[in-house]
Amino acid sequence: MSGYHTLVPLDSPSTPNERRRFGNWFSSVYRAINSVDGLPYALRRVENFRLINQTAFQPIDVWSNIHHPGIVHVHEAFTTRAFNDNSLVVAYTYHPNAQTLYDMHFKNRIQQQYGSTSRFQPAQVQTLIPERTIWSYIVQIASAVKKVHDLGQAVRMIDISKILVTSQNRVRIGSCGIIDILMHETPQDMTILQQEDLHMFGRLVFALCTLNPSGASSGNFSKSLELMGRNYSADMKNVALYLISKSGPHRTIGQLFDIINSKVVAEMDDALIATDTLEHELRGELENARLVRLMAMFGFITERPEFARDPRWSETGDRYIIKLFRDYVFHQVDEHGNPVVSMSHVLTCMNKLDAGAEERVMLVARDEQSCLVVTYKEIKQCMESAFG
Repeated sequence: MSGYHTLVPLDSPSTPNERRRFGNWFSSVYRAINSVDGLPYALRRVENFRLINQTAFQPIDVWSNIHHPGIVHVHEAFTTRAFNDNSLVVAYTYHPNAQTLYDMHFKNRIQQQYGSTSRFQPAQVQTLIPERTIWSYIVQIASAVKKVHDLGQAVRMIDISKILVTSQNRVRIGSCGIIDILMHETPQDMTILQQEDLHMFGRLVFALCTLNPSGASSGNFSKSLELMGRNYSADMKNVALYLISKSGPHRTIGQLFDIINSKVVAEMDDALIATDTLEHELRGELENARLVRLMAMFGFITERPEFARDPRWSETGDRYIIKLFRDYVFHQVDEHGNPVVSMSHVLTCMNKLDAGAEERVMLVARDEQSCLVVTYKEIKQCMESAFG
C-alpha cells in the first residue's frame, strides 16, 4: 500500500464512533512500516473519501514543514483502494505506547457511567486531574497553537480524542492536516478558523476540568463553572472563559500567553529540571560505556591465542604488562588466599587507566618472581599499541 506494509490497528475496539469522526467521515489508525526507510509510522485512514482535486493535498506540504514538539509531525498523504474503498491516508510520526487524552482521563469514567455494574462491583469514582497537570497540558498545547497561527495556519483539531499523551504529562496535537484536505472544497476565512481553534481549546479545558467531554455545552455550562470554581483556581476558570468567549480583535493566542505567563515560567523551570536529570543519567551511562570499552580491550588482548604466527604474542612485550595489570585489577587475593571482589577497586583502577594518570602501580607476576612499577599512563599506551 503506497510503500507501507505490516499494518497493525491501533484503535481500541471499544472506541465510540463519535471519537473516530472527522465531520461526516469515520477514521481508523494503524501502525505500519515504511518500505523505504524501514521505520514505523502512524497511518490515519479516513474511510470512503473520494478525492476530487489533487490540489487538496497542498496543505500537507505546509504541515510537513511544521516542526514543533507539541505537534505530531505530518509526513505525507495519499489515497488508496487497498481497504476495498476510496480511502484517504495521512502518515504521521509514530510514538510508541501513546494514549489519547480521551483514553487516559475519560474512557474509564464514561464506561463506569454507562456500563453495567452490580452491587458486588460498584463503579469506581474517577479522581480529578491535578491542576498542575492541566496547566502543563495548556502551556504545551498553547505553544503548538501559537506556532501554527504564527505561520498563518489553523490547527482545526484540538480534541481529547486527537491529542496524544506520549509520556508523563507530555502531549502532542495529532491528526493535523486531515481537516484541511477534507474541507478543501469549502473555502473559509483563516481568521475565523484561528478563532475556532481558541474556542476548541476552551472546550478542551472545560472537558479536562470537569472530566466531561461536553462540559462546555450550554446544558452543562453552569454546572461546569461551579465544579471548576470548587476544584480549581480562579486562574484556571478565567483561562477557560477567555478561550470560549466571543471572538474579538484582541482574542489571540498571543494574548493568552500574557494571561498564563507565570504558568509558562513554571513549565519551563520543570522542563529544565527534567533536562538536567536526563543529562545526569546520560553522563552515568557514558561512564559505563567507557569502562565497557576498556574491559572489551582487555578481553581482546590478554591471553589471546596465536597471533601473527607468534604463539607467545599475548605473553610478551606490552601485552605482558597488560596481563599483569589485568591480574592486579581482577585477580587479587587477601591474606587468606580468598578472592578480593571489590567493584570500587575495579572502577578506581579503570578510571585511572582511562584518564592516563601519572600514578605508579606495582604489578607482580603470578609466580611472584618478578615485579614491574609502571604508571597508568604507560599501561594505557601499552593497551592502545597492542589493540592497534
